[in-house]
Amino acid sequence: MSEPIFDKVALIGIGLIGASLAHAIRRAGAAVHVAGYSPSAEQRAVAKKIGFADSLPETLGDAARDADLVVLAAPVGAFAGIAKEIAPHLKQGAILSDVGSVKSAVLRDVGPHVPAGVHFIPAHPIAGTEQSGPAAGFAELFDDRWCILTPPAGADAAALEKLKTFWQRLGSQVEVMDAHHHDLVLAITSHVPHLIAYNIVGTADDLSSVTKSEVIKYSAGGFRDFTRIAASDPTMWRDVFLNNKDAVLEVLGRFSEDLSALQRAIRWGDGEALFNLFARTRAIRRGIIDAGQDSAAPNFGRNVQKK
Repeated sequence: MSEPIFDKVALIGIGLIGASLAHAIRRAGAAVHVAGYSPSAEQRAVAKKIGFADSLPETLGDAARDADLVVLAAPVGAFAGIAKEIAPHLKQGAILSDVGSVKSAVLRDVGPHVPAGVHFIPAHPIAGTEQSGPAAGFAELFDDRWCILTPPAGADAAALEKLKTFWQRLGSQVEVMDAHHHDLVLAITSHVPHLIAYNIVGTADDLSSVTKSEVIKYSAGGFRDFTRIAASDPTMWRDVFLNNKDAVLEVLGRFSEDLSALQRAIRWGDGEALFNLFARTRAIRRGIIDAGQDSAAPNFGRNVQKK
């Protein structure tokens, strides 16, 4: 096994991503000591039982103290308060990073609290499931997934390379990107799709009272995929939309225009327009599979265990 990259890594947040980070770090031998922090005594108890962290401090300061890498893995709306509280405990030369799904807001909220001599490099591993909590974590979550680093201007090159190596050791492919561009890309590939999923499932829930729950009973594969996405952590996604609203609203505007065009095609029986759209989107699905970002294996819910 390769030598550890860091002596101590502090994970501020031990939900799905934080717990998965701990598992992946231990699998890769990427750190000597993993400290996990949660304000919830219940979460700390679950983490202690699972055993993915070497220590579970009860305060933010104790978690961050002497850490070579501190990763904010809490909801992004809490980042400013966390950064302010841990700032006095960050050691010189440490790297401060995160796993948030938005990046411009992280630079805005965390940047002012970073002490001189601490290297602030935001990151976003594009990986996750609809599950949450310490028990949901697993080491393979980041395997062959992309992790985007969005260093601010003037970031230390050696620290950036070290963080890049860290994520690669955990199984990720790494890209460096401007924070604003990241937020626009993720608005279309992640944020707006989640918003659509939350909305369509909410609409179905409203209809279910009229149809005597037939919406649930006769769910087809498409609706089941929406419900999986819409089961994601509500606190995390609330903060994502509040902190990436400009990019999300820009993409939603374009989506609304395209949806109106689709409505017109259906209304006027424009089969050619519908076919061309469906053919184009099918090719995108094949491209995602070819890029190794999903499997072509069919999944129609047939592996559900009957009681």
